Amino acid sequence: MPDGTISPPTFQVTPRAFAQVAEISAREGRPGAGLRVAVQAGGCSGFQYSFGMEDAPADDDLVLEGPAARVFIDPVSLDLLAGAQLDWTDELIGAHFAISNPQAVSGCGCGASFSIG
Repeated sequence: MPDGTISPPTFQVTPRAFAQVAEISAREGRPGAGLRVAVQAGGCSGFQYSFGMEDAPADDDLVLEGPAARVFIDPVSLDLLAGAQLDWTDELIGAHFAISNPQAVSGCGCGASFSIG
């Protein structure tokens, strides 16, 4: 930036993930609901991702807006998700939200647990 400050890496949401959030909120009859993405202590690697639908964001949440969908992230989780990307994947093991997190130095086979360096 021109003033010498550095912008922190942002959290990205793919169009495919936004579309899935919109589909879930429509299917549940909750227009305007958003996907809460959070990081919690636990899992086999130290931290684990958590996903759930919520009707409204908290006052201090980062709110990412997509076509007919929203994603909410609390400030503590955002620190651990800086530079990460949320996607929707449909694989042989099942369809699910997946996070590609550059801060994760290791993870487990399920993809829901990670550790940072």
